[in-house]
Amino acid sequence: MQVQVVENILKLNDELAGMNRQALRKSGVFTIDLLGGPGCGKTTLVERTVEMLSSEMKIAVIVGDLTTARDAERIAKFCPQTVQVNTGKGCHLEAHHVRQAMGKIDFSGVDLLIVENVGNLVCPVGFDLGQDVKVTMFCTTEGVDKPAKYPYAVDAADVVLLNKMDLLQYVQFEIEQFRSDVKRLKPAVEIIECSALKGDAGMKRWTGWIKERMAARK
Repeated sequence: MQVQVVENILKLNDELAGMNRQALRKSGVFTIDLLGGPGCGKTTLVERTVEMLSSEMKIAVIVGDLTTARDAERIAKFCPQTVQVNTGKGCHLEAHHVRQAMGKIDFSGVDLLIVENVGNLVCPVGFDLGQDVKVTMFCTTEGVDKPAKYPYAVDAADVVLLNKMDLLQYVQFEIEQFRSDVKRLKPAVEIIECSALKGDAGMKRWTGWIKERMAARK
């Protein structure tokens, strides 16, 4: 009986995700679902991404957190169309959360929607939100073993980001092991190493990747 309940939840989520995807694509919006553990730098990445791309395109952001609106308040300084979703005890965003948030956004002229998922490398993987791409983010300060411990987060990713490269020299992080583990799990996936805080060349590569994927979808 429990299996049937889970299947029904996922089926309903997928149906709503399909509706989200249809509505977003009809509006010409490219959507990113950003996954990553707590403290890996997702919010800083979103801030810098909006800052770097806002002169070229119109962006909206949906932020998922258990409580508080602190991340949304940070991002709103760069992106007025930012909506906070609080999930309470829920450990991830689901399609209905995104659908409700979409109702608070004016998509006229919006080119890019970034969904910053709840900080978690497990639960968000299995839930389609209606996105075009899933992005999985790790960082040098959280340990090199994360891809091996959370393989499904790698497998679901269209691109893998390794953030906080500016701190690499200060932490015990075997970068070749990280690269090897990611490629073992998903050989064709691109790895982008960056510092969202510093806004380095890796960030330019990341924003370039977004523009390439947007152009390819059109």
